[in-house]
Amino acid sequence: MNRTVNLVRGTAAAATAAFLAALLAAPGAQAAPGARTLYAAPDGRGSSCTVARPCSPEGARDQARTETGRAVRILLKDGTYKRDQPLTLGAADSGGNGRTVTWSAAPGAHPVLSGGQDITGWRKNTDGTWSADVPTGVTPRQLFVDGRRATRARGEACAASTCDATSTGMTGATATGIDHWQRPTDAEAVIRVRWRNYHCRIAGVSGDTMSFVQPCWTNSASGTDRTGPAWDSTAVDSTRYSGVAFFENAPELLDQPGEFVWDSEGRTVTYLPRKGENMRRARAVTPHTEQLLVVDGAHDVTVSGIGFAYAAYRQPGTDEGYAGMQAGLTLTGATGPVDHAGRFYTKPSAAVTVRGGRQVSIDSGRFSHLGGAGAILEAGTKDSSLTRSVFTDLSSGAVYVGDTEPMPEASLSGEGNTIAHNTITHSGVEYTDSVGIWAGYESGLSIDHNSLDHLPYSAISVGWGWNQPEAQKSVLRDNKVTANRITDVMEVAQQQHDGGAIYTQGSQPGTVLSGNYINRSAYGNTERDGNGIYLDEQSSHITVERNVITRIGYKWVSNWADYGVRNTARGNWTDTAAPALGGTGSVMTDNHTGLDRLPAEALAVAARAGAHGSPAEQLRTDLARTGTATQSSTEGTATAELALDADTNTDTRTLSEAGARWQVDLGAVRHVRQVEIWNDASSTTADFDVVTDDGTVHVSGKALRPTLVNLDSRTRTVRIVTSGTGRVALSQVLVHS
Repeated sequence: MNRTVNLVRGTAAAATAAFLAALLAAPGAQAAPGARTLYAAPDGRGSSCTVARPCSPEGARDQARTETGRAVRILLKDGTYKRDQPLTLGAADSGGNGRTVTWSAAPGAHPVLSGGQDITGWRKNTDGTWSADVPTGVTPRQLFVDGRRATRARGEACAASTCDATSTGMTGATATGIDHWQRPTDAEAVIRVRWRNYHCRIAGVSGDTMSFVQPCWTNSASGTDRTGPAWDSTAVDSTRYSGVAFFENAPELLDQPGEFVWDSEGRTVTYLPRKGENMRRARAVTPHTEQLLVVDGAHDVTVSGIGFAYAAYRQPGTDEGYAGMQAGLTLTGATGPVDHAGRFYTKPSAAVTVRGGRQVSIDSGRFSHLGGAGAILEAGTKDSSLTRSVFTDLSSGAVYVGDTEPMPEASLSGEGNTIAHNTITHSGVEYTDSVGIWAGYESGLSIDHNSLDHLPYSAISVGWGWNQPEAQKSVLRDNKVTANRITDVMEVAQQQHDGGAIYTQGSQPGTVLSGNYINRSAYGNTERDGNGIYLDEQSSHITVERNVITRIGYKWVSNWADYGVRNTARGNWTDTAAPALGGTGSVMTDNHTGLDRLPAEALAVAARAGAHGSPAEQLRTDLARTGTATQSSTEGTATAELALDADTNTDTRTLSEAGARWQVDLGAVRHVRQVEIWNDASSTTADFDVVTDDGTVHVSGKALRPTLVNLDSRTRTVRIVTSGTGRVALSQVLVHS
């Protein structure tokens, strides 16, 4: 019996083997070969590309091109890949038809593509500074010492009354001492006007007058007819100009630890070390190579787990300078067509650039210590993504998606791209008008679950073109900005105004801004400025829903213009109120405003936002909300109770008088630990006392939006009293236990 069974089994096995052999021999039935794995290393060479004999990245790329029938993995071994030029991937490096091409870190490795140039041979000077020679062709615009950014030596602000800017130059060389500087033509003026930032190098000094390199200065001034909207009044010679933020890069300004200066004539860099730094042992690096990875016309490519560091951005150091227009884009060239919609503005250089990509994925990247931007997806890139990456310490913005042409041909239209689960902190360090994530004329874009923190201007900007006729019809539509966590943006110290945590332009049918947590945008400002969600310039057909928006310098949502139509804000949670949305058909409905505690549902929405999720900062109960407000006098209709209406857009106002006073009676003696004082729109209230039943705290200078006064008082009343003769005018006063 057993012999018979075994014979049957053997016959069946033989028949099965014969059948499989015939199947594999049939045309088109051969099993696909396994994936090919290639290895690259910083010191790789040759064409073996094995784990023992790795290639260079270019060698691995070229070898991958020969593998046309199967998936390819290029694994980068640990180390720093110093780049004199970018690693370029083109159409020949694509996947597709079931074949994948992946560039990633080898297991356990943390490879970094670096554009940095080491600065060595430091020698100590008698004044405590250290100097080093710089290789030919290298111009240190940034310097990093042991991974920490140094600051270009800078001076104090110069008011417009002294540094008076005109279309041809600026006065103030005598008062600032620039007329006696050894090399004034190495120095730059850094100017901030509302949402714009300008960096122009001095070309010459004659008496009290400075001239600046061209075309930087002309492009920064009014009257070129190439500087955006015809109504724009934010050029260096406009009425909005308030002075130079600072001059930088002169040895005469080198007086603070952590500062450096570049001498173009002697080709030396001089640095004043911070405490504990020893330049004989420290590693000093300056960004030199502009782009580190360029994906041009490729498709079905994944880049994962790779770092990008010390990429340069050279344009600001040339005669083009940095004539900032908005969001980190600049006006370049001496001439050009009339352009009121920003169609011909130039994006910054970035460490990674994807042009015309299809199904390109950049995942788990690490972008740090950059002289320009992090990544750009442009020129018709479609169905591509940038995910789970970390951006920190960037001179310009982190991510740029799309372009500035409102009606591009189909092949150049950005569609279906995703920016998700990224962490962006401390971008815009040098070019403070840049934003964390910028998108131009995109459709079907998803900006989802990103965390953005400590940014100088707006965090996320989607859309372009202002209210100009040439931009009123565009490809903008169906974009989603969802579940992002945005904290501490529009930083007051950077003096960039008129923006928002989330900023939009243009008609965008189907666009939704939902589930975002925004906390502290323009918080602590000196003027009524800085929004939570800002539906600016022609923004239309946009839905704003179920966002949590707290501690905002101005409006939690702003749609101020009549040409922004049919926008809807519904079901949002916020601690203040805002005027009704402008424009035909725009509505606000079912919003939870004026909160002094966030309900559980809002806390849950906020906790889900961002790359990793994190609890929201709960609001503090306002003891003054149910109190009784009075003031020493009232100008017009600006009555005292308007400081208790949970609306930072309404103001109280006394007459100008000795001892002008506003006060709130809490109804009972309460333990007060903090008073939160929001100045009015004109920043009227200054040099005042906060008086409780058991003490007085003096505040010098103007109140902010807000000024926080910490106390430890048991009191029934809280009074705000001018020290001399003047007005008390307040937008809001909150009292916390």
